[in-house]
Amino acid sequence: MLDRHPRLRLVLLLAAPMLILVVVYLGALAVLLLSAFWSTDTFTGDIVKTFTLDNFRDVVTSSTYRTVIVRTVLVALAVTVICAVLAFPMAFYMAKVASPRARRLLVVAVLTPLWASYLVKAYAWRAMLAGDGVVNWTLAPFGLRGPGFGLTATVIVLSYLWLPFMVLPVYAGLERLPDSLLEASGDLGAKAGRTFRSVVLPLAFPAVVAGSIFTFALTLGDYITPQLVSSTQFIGNVVYANVGVANNLPLAAAFATVPVVVMILYLLGARRLGAFEAL
Repeated sequence: MLDRHPRLRLVLLLAAPMLILVVVYLGALAVLLLSAFWSTDTFTGDIVKTFTLDNFRDVVTSSTYRTVIVRTVLVALAVTVICAVLAFPMAFYMAKVASPRARRLLVVAVLTPLWASYLVKAYAWRAMLAGDGVVNWTLAPFGLRGPGFGLTATVIVLSYLWLPFMVLPVYAGLERLPDSLLEASGDLGAKAGRTFRSVVLPLAFPAVVAGSIFTFALTLGDYITPQLVSSTQFIGNVVYANVGVANNLPLAAAFATVPVVVMILYLLGARRLGAFEAL
């Protein structure tokens, strides 16, 4: 029967992985949300499985937690903007200027940093930004100093780490852009700047938004880089601290729902901008 119905066989083959994805991913989110409504016994540290909204109330009413949330979202936006500004000229050169051979080499060059371990790259930046690191060595002859450790260093390192995730979607979007549109714009008398504003940017913008999904989401949940190059608290650091040192899993679960909600809102906005068509 399956041999006579190849479409049915394909559906059955895909059903198992989809079922596993639904059970594992959505199941884990369901458990996370459920545990956020529990509490922790102050004296024993045991989890009390009684329904309560205290954890969410603490997240919303605490000025410290609100500051952490706002800081994390703003840094995620800053990293996204920096990656977009750096990625667009790189992707445009790869897609429209470089020869086919050079294009392949450039794609490999963009992908190469992804082959290295995240921790190796983060620790490398920690060594570079240290007081006796290569950044200060380079700037010292000009009477300047590097940013050192702090919020600026966090933005720099995260921008470096997630830049390839912005370059590749933008490159894919620009590669689909017909050269005839650029030629037509030039034939009609438009200069390079007008062509970029009126032709290239509107058509490539969904690809930029698609890339921003990766950079924004990855920054929103990162907690290792802030620990290595800064003492500033982010959402991930608060969750990690409550799971480990504070031993308050329900509060950690409640705080972990914040990036989930933020990403849902971000994805809804990205969908309206047509980003999913560029993925």
